[in-house]
Amino acid sequence: MRPDEALAFLKKGAAQIISEAELREKLALGRPLRVKLGVDPTTADIHLGHAVVLRKLRQFQDLGHQAVLIIGDFTGMIGDPSGRSATRPHLTHREVMHNAQTYREQAFKILDPARTETVCNGDWFRSMSYEDVLRLNSRVTLQQMLQREDFRGRIDNQQPIHAHEIQYPIMQGWDSVMVRADVELGGTDQLFNILVGRGFQKEEGMPQQIVFLLPILEGLDGSKKMSKSLGNFVGVNEPPTDMFGKLMSISDKLMARYYEVLLGRELSKGADPFEAKKQLAFEIVQTYHSAEVAQRTLTDWNARFSEKRLDEAELPAIPAIVDESVTVVAAAYAQAFALKKSRAEVSRLIKQGSVQIDGKKIVDPKSKISLRPGQILRLDKTHAVRIK
Repeated sequence: MRPDEALAFLKKGAAQIISEAELREKLALGRPLRVKLGVDPTTADIHLGHAVVLRKLRQFQDLGHQAVLIIGDFTGMIGDPSGRSATRPHLTHREVMHNAQTYREQAFKILDPARTETVCNGDWFRSMSYEDVLRLNSRVTLQQMLQREDFRGRIDNQQPIHAHEIQYPIMQGWDSVMVRADVELGGTDQLFNILVGRGFQKEEGMPQQIVFLLPILEGLDGSKKMSKSLGNFVGVNEPPTDMFGKLMSISDKLMARYYEVLLGRELSKGADPFEAKKQLAFEIVQTYHSAEVAQRTLTDWNARFSEKRLDEAELPAIPAIVDESVTVVAAAYAQAFALKKSRAEVSRLIKQGSVQIDGKKIVDPKSKISLRPGQILRLDKTHAVRIK
């Protein structure tokens, strides 16, 4: 592509670019750009929130550019304070490297391995002397670090900020110098850290990297950032049935947001929400599994829910329970789908006729129900379990 075409293609879905003019100049250089993404493998799983920035990195690769994936084996032990209201727990190097192995495997579901340079930032940080660390620290001021919104929030709320957390933006910025990044990708919460990298590169007499920010994806709850610790995530390595079912459980409003961020297009006006949600789930499963698996999962889902042939479908199983119906239904959500439903939410579902046992509706939230092996408990229009 010509530089203008490439810029128009790449900026789709971006939240902020500093600056578009600089990026166009770099695209006109006639050489592959070094596009940096730093990841701290604090968990072993990649979810759809991570995939937003990985898919943008793949777009750069498809235009012929070089991805530089920095595995934060050193920074991962500290933990990025961006967007955090409390200090992250410390991890050992062994834990981080174990997570990194599975992280790489999952990342290559999206990235082209042939155009990905993978490095660990411990390769340069472990060789630094204490004097080197002090000299690097002397390049920034404490006032700069405390300008961060998350740090200011902690100060206002009288919550502690540990000295090692202030080091994190400095280390991430130095990574950009070490890999000679032309562009750095990150979520909108990474603006401060990436700007530190630009500053370091300028001081080193290097061309400054472009800040390329992507939106942060909301989790299944529709409010908080997608996170494994919050349980509101869809993992790229999840079984297709689980992936499909989770996406079918989201609100219509969130579905429109997922179309924009995950599929890169707007939801068609007048589209049937239920069918549009199935299309979203189908395309996500197709991306991270295959078209054949996606079609099989859709067919199975239709058998379970759209066509109500639940007796023929593969369903999650839960043990037999005898209790008040509200408690049983809430327990079934938690056991089978790792979804938390309050008593008020479950009561509402029962009153509106969503909850059924073998096709018979439960309408009184205070009634007691007995679940026997082989019975099917339908929780709502997208979730059902078999009693084992």
